[in-house]
Amino acid sequence: MKDKINLYRRRFIPNETIHLKDDKILFLDEDLIITKWNTLKPRKDIARGISAYFLKKGIKVSKIYDEEGNLVYWYCDIIDTIIDLKNHSIIFNDLLADVVIYENGFVKVLDIGEIADAVEQNLIDGPTALKALYTLDTLLDIIYTDRFYTLQKYINDYES
Repeated sequence: MKDKINLYRRRFIPNETIHLKDDKILFLDEDLIITKWNTLKPRKDIARGISAYFLKKGIKVSKIYDEEGNLVYWYCDIIDTIIDLKNHSIIFNDLLADVVIYENGFVKVLDIGEIADAVEQNLIDGPTALKALYTLDTLLDIIYTDRFYTLQKYINDYES
């Protein structure tokens, strides 16, 4: 069944939907999807990764590697998932806010202003913006209270 599922990433800024046709689904259930992927476009800084989509939490965690297989960072997206059983597809709406966690423990929050921009431009509504901010707050609480390993373990288990 997992081989027949089409995955899509929808972004609001820029407004685009991308078919993740080359992503390989390693695990799929109603709470969690784990994928392995290569970058869509060649980049000098990153080459591939493994992602865990926590569907009920609204969080995607990715372990990002460079061309040599070295860990570059952990990248977290705030997402909203739409499952379309009729069309065998899953759409991950990127709710703009991101968190990067470097190997030295430094945490960087990105794109908060894009949430405000998206509301101003009527790309997302108020409830969606609030969902993004509340989910970001939950994720940061997990990170700052040393519980991020609870999300990382799903990816690490698939690498072992």
